[in-house]
Amino acid sequence: KRDIELLLKLIANLNMLLKDENVNVVKKAILTMTQLYKVALQWMVKSKVISELQEACWEMMAAMANDIILLLDSDNDGIRTHAIKFVEGLIITLSPRMADSDVPKRHENDISLERIPKDHPYIKYNVLWEEGKAALEQLLKFMVHPAISSINLTAALGSLATIARQRPMFMAEVIQAYETLHANLPPTLAKSQVSSVRKNLKLHLLSVLRHPSSGDFQPQITTLLVDLGTQQAEIARSMPSPRDARKRPRDEPDAALKKMKIGPSQSLLGTSGDIKRPSGSSQCSSGSSQFLLRSSQSLPGHTGAFKTGFFLMLWFPGTRAGSFPAGPASPSPDPRRGEESGLSVAAFTGVEQTKHLKEEPKEEKTAKPESVVIKRRLSALAQGQAISVLGAQGSAANLLEEEAPQAKRRPEPIIPAKVFRLSDVLKPLSDAQMEKLKLSAVKRILRAERAVACSGAAQARVKILASLVTQFEVPLKSEVLAFILDDVRGRLDLAFAWLFQEYNAYLSRFPAGNLERYDECLIGLLAGLQEKPDQKDGIFTKVVLEAPLITESALEVIRKYCEDESRTYLGMSTLRDLIFKRPSRQFQYLHVLLDLSSHEKDKVRQQALLFIKRMYEKDQLREYVEKFALNYLQLLVHPNPPSVLFGADKDTEVAAPWTEETIKQCLYLYLALLPHNHKLIHELASVYTEAIADIKRTVLRVIEQPIRGMGMNSPELLLLVENCPKGAETLVTRCLHSLTDKVPPSPELVKRVRDLYHKRLPDVRFLIPVLNGLEKKEVIQALPKLIKLNPIVVKEVFNRLLGTQHGDGTSAVSPLNPGELLIALHNIDSSKCDMKSIIKG
Repeated sequence: KRDIELLLKLIANLNMLLKDENVNVVKKAILTMTQLYKVALQWMVKSKVISELQEACWEMMAAMANDIILLLDSDNDGIRTHAIKFVEGLIITLSPRMADSDVPKRHENDISLERIPKDHPYIKYNVLWEEGKAALEQLLKFMVHPAISSINLTAALGSLATIARQRPMFMAEVIQAYETLHANLPPTLAKSQVSSVRKNLKLHLLSVLRHPSSGDFQPQITTLLVDLGTQQAEIARSMPSPRDARKRPRDEPDAALKKMKIGPSQSLLGTSGDIKRPSGSSQCSSGSSQFLLRSSQSLPGHTGAFKTGFFLMLWFPGTRAGSFPAGPASPSPDPRRGEESGLSVAAFTGVEQTKHLKEEPKEEKTAKPESVVIKRRLSALAQGQAISVLGAQGSAANLLEEEAPQAKRRPEPIIPAKVFRLSDVLKPLSDAQMEKLKLSAVKRILRAERAVACSGAAQARVKILASLVTQFEVPLKSEVLAFILDDVRGRLDLAFAWLFQEYNAYLSRFPAGNLERYDECLIGLLAGLQEKPDQKDGIFTKVVLEAPLITESALEVIRKYCEDESRTYLGMSTLRDLIFKRPSRQFQYLHVLLDLSSHEKDKVRQQALLFIKRMYEKDQLREYVEKFALNYLQLLVHPNPPSVLFGADKDTEVAAPWTEETIKQCLYLYLALLPHNHKLIHELASVYTEAIADIKRTVLRVIEQPIRGMGMNSPELLLLVENCPKGAETLVTRCLHSLTDKVPPSPELVKRVRDLYHKRLPDVRFLIPVLNGLEKKEVIQALPKLIKLNPIVVKEVFNRLLGTQHGDGTSAVSPLNPGELLIALHNIDSSKCDMKSIIKG
C-alpha cells in the first residue's frame, strides 16, 4: 500500500502462495488479495504510461481474481468463506457507485467503477463492468447450491446484503436470491442451523429495508419478513422515511443484469417475456381452481388470506404479492416452514398440471421448436432444484402452461448422495509411522525457534512444545531435553514449561498418578546441567529452587553435585536455600547436608561443617542437627562400625573393624558443634567410658582443638572435671592438658581439680595440668608421687614447674623456683619414694 512498485516483484510470490498446500497460507493470500486488488486497480488507473511489467502484473492480478472465484468450489470451508468475502469486494469495486449507495466511511476513498475513465488506454470500463456482473452471478449460483454449509451460507447472506446497500442497482437480484433461499433451504442443514440461517436472513432483510432504494421492493421484503416471524412494529421501524427515500426514476435495467441467473434453478425464473404465454393460460377449469383453493386451506401454519395470496401469485402472474390483504400471521414454529411450503406448492402445481394436460393432448403434437428449451427446464424441475415462489411474477404460471408436453413424466425423487467420510478413504498409520511423524513435527517446531521469536509467538511455541512432550514417550522427551541442554540459558523457559506441565499432569491424576514422568524430566535437566562443565552454575540453582517438587532421585543428583569439589560451595548453597525456602521438607534436605559433614573428601566435609554451624544457630534446626550429631556419636559404642558409615558403593563386611577414619566420621559433626554447645561434652564422656581402646585413643587425639574452643572457664567443662565419670579419667586429664598447655590454669579450674583429687579420685596425674595453680605446699606434698610416674611424665612435671612447657621457653608463674624444687627433691622421705626415683628426678 505504501510502495506500490513492490507489487511488481511480489505478485509472482503471492500467486504461488495462493496455490500453496497449507490451508492457512491460502486464506491469508485471499485476505491479502482483497486489499491488493483495489490498490492495483487504482495504480493502473492513475498511471499515465503503462509499462510492460505493469501490464503483466495486472494480467496476473486478474487471473488470480478468477482463481479465487473458482475457490468457491474448494473442499475447505474456511477457504470458501474467504473467497466469498473477496467476491463481495470484487463486485463492489467493479460496479459504479450511485448517489444512494450506502458506503462505510472507511471505504469512501476506495476505487470503484465510476472513477475509471471510459477512455482509459488499457483499463476497459465495459470489460470490468461485465466481470463484476459475472462475479455476482457466480456468488448467486454458489448460494443456492444444495450442499452449501451453514457458515458459507451465512457469509453469502451478509455479502449480498452489503452489495445491495452499496450497489442498489443489484437490489432486485439480491431480493430474488433471498426469496429463493427462503423457499428452498439446503436439505443438509440441521435444525439449529436452519434457525440460525433464518435469523440471519431476517437481520439482513431488515438492513436492506432501511436503505432508501428499497421502496420498489418493500412488498417482497415485507412478505419475507412476515414469513420469518418479524413483528409489524419492527418492520415499520425499519421502513425508510419518505423524506429520506430518494425519488429516482425506474430505469430500464441493464440487459445483462436482466439475464443474470441464480444457479441452475434460475432457468425456471425467467421473465414473462422469455417464454410466450399461451393465450388460453388464464382459462383454468373450475375444478382446478377449486382444487388449488382446497389445497391452500390444508397448508399448516398459514392464515387463509396469506395462503390464498401465496398460490394466486403462482397462478396469476400479473398479481403482486403486496396487493393482497395481510392478515394476522403468526410465525411458524417449524424452522423448515419455508422449505416445506415451497415443496407443497411444487407438488400441488404438478398435480394440477397433469390434470390440465390430460384434457388437452393435442397441444403436445403441435409443440413449437421452442420445446427443446422447455424440456431442459422441466428436467431441472424434475431433479428437485430450487424454485423461487415469493415475489415471482408469472414464472410458475408460465411453467404450468408452457411445459405441458413433459407433464406425463412423473417427478423423480431426490436421492441424497452418499455422505463423504474421510475415514472411508484413508488407511490407518502404523505405530512406527505415527512415531516418526510425531518426532518430525516436534523437530520442526524446535528448529523454528528463531522464526517464531521474530514473529512474536515464542510463548505459544513453548506452550505447544511443553504440551506435546508431556503426552509422548521417551524418544520425544530425549529430543527436547537435548535441545534444551544445547542452550540452557536461552531455553530455560521451555525447560520450566515442560517441568510444570509434567507436574500438572501428575496433579490431575492425583492420588492415582505417580511422579515417574516428572521425576525423569527433573533428573534429566539436573543431570544434564551437572555433566556440562561449561554451563553457568547459577542455572542449576535456579532449576532446583523453582522446581515445584524435589524428588528423592533429584535430591540424590543434588548430593552428587555437592560432592563435586569444584562445585561444592554452590551445591551446598542450593541445599541451604532449599532448607530455608521449603520448610515442609526442610529436614529431608538438611539430612543430606548433615550426611556430607562426614564425607571422606576433606573439602566437601569442611564446607558442609561450615554451613551446618551457621544453621545450628537457627532455633528451628538446632534440635535436629544436635540429635543427628549425637546419633553418630553413639555409634562409637558398637564393637564394629555400622553400615551407615559406609557409602552404598563400598562393599563392606559385617564384622569390619573400627579404623581411625570411621571413628573420625562419627566425631566430625559432634566436635564441630561442641564449642557452640558445651553441654555436649557430657555425652562424649559417657560414650568414652563404653568405647574400646582404639576409639579412646582416637578421641584423645582429636579432642584437643574443640576443648580449647570451649575454654577453661566453661561451666560444663568444670562440671565434667568435678563429676568425672568412672573410666573417663584419661579423657578429663586430656582435656585439662589441652586447656593448660599454653595458658595458666584458672583459679576455678584449680579448685575443681583439687576437689576431684582430694575427694574422689586421688590420682596425682590430675594435678599435673594445674601444678602452676597449686600452692607451694601442695606441690611439695605431691612431689613424691609425681616422680614415680613415667620419665616422660616426670619431665613434663618439671617443665611445668620450671616454667618451660614444650621447650618453647614460655615462662609461667610457678609455685616453686628451681632452687626450691631441688631442695624439695632432696627432702623427700625415702619411705615415701624409693631413692632411685628420687635420683632420677
